[in-house]
Amino acid sequence: MKTLKLYPELKDNLWGGRRLIDKYGKTTKNSICAESWELSFHPDGPTRLEDGMLLSEYVTKEDLGKNTEIFNSFPLMIKLIDAKDNLSVQVHPSDDYALANENSYGKTEMWYIVEADDGAGIYLGFKRDVTGEEVNTAIKTNTLTSLMNFFEVKAGNCFFIPSGTIHAIGTGCLIYEIQQNSNLTYRVYDYDRRDKNGNTRELHIEKALKVLDFSEYKGVKLDGDLLGISKYFTARKAVLKNERIDFDKDPASFRCVTVTEGKGFINDTEINLGDSYFIPANESFTLSGSMTAIVAELRRYGIKTEKSGDEYTATIFDDNGVLICTKSAKTEEEAKQKLYAATNITKSDISL
Repeated sequence: MKTLKLYPELKDNLWGGRRLIDKYGKTTKNSICAESWELSFHPDGPTRLEDGMLLSEYVTKEDLGKNTEIFNSFPLMIKLIDAKDNLSVQVHPSDDYALANENSYGKTEMWYIVEADDGAGIYLGFKRDVTGEEVNTAIKTNTLTSLMNFFEVKAGNCFFIPSGTIHAIGTGCLIYEIQQNSNLTYRVYDYDRRDKNGNTRELHIEKALKVLDFSEYKGVKLDGDLLGISKYFTARKAVLKNERIDFDKDPASFRCVTVTEGKGFINDTEINLGDSYFIPANESFTLSGSMTAIVAELRRYGIKTEKSGDEYTATIFDDNGVLICTKSAKTEEEAKQKLYAATNITKSDISL
């Protein structure tokens, strides 16, 4: 087995548009396509192969790679999302809360902006530290978004969204989303919209107030081609301008390639805008052509610290020995905290 073209589950949520159908090659009998679940083992929308077989039933433990073995189930999901209208303002719980109360994992995610109309943007996190009482009052008075950051976006922007962070995708955004393998959402505001049956959608305000991070949101941008890292997923951007990139065998992790701009080849197979391919662990592959692709994988991370004079230096590295970030401080703990803040890695993400 070399590479597998993925056939996603398509969703027709009321806020979706037709861009994924008309431009990105998604085929559906529905009039709109809001979400394309490119890589999913989740029962609410499992990815299939060309013959209709579930990807989750076809691949072996060896195909997924040894890094998946620390999880009870496949840890991540990849989507393309087309927002013709605003998505609801929502929050996702942490693993601890979700496992204790919902029999589900929580959800940390990352958004890469594939396309954005002029003036399009996202709501993400609070502008300042707030209280639960302030948020509850703002929900009741329909002023919640006034407490939140609005970021006008353009193609190529990237945002990491830890569990507990309030957020909403705005009108005119097309987004690549990589996330934990969870479909658990607490909706706190939905513009009083009606679904296709004329009903307002359920809100989950009480639960949301229990899991929200009320502190000021501070975004993080990683260096180079690295878009986002966590114990659940790692995503990198590959930009090819009539060239090729060779990827070595990796027994630790599968790779999933999604084309977000242009077209080219994966090995000798043509790969077009919106296509996603699964590459099993321990398989090498080559990308070529003129395109932008996001390569998702599952890496493990560790921290090492060294003392030199009066300072401690802490470094995050992955299981391939690649150095991700280095920070220095007067104490070892302070150096580690700086690393966490600079990368969105948390202490629980460290497994090496």
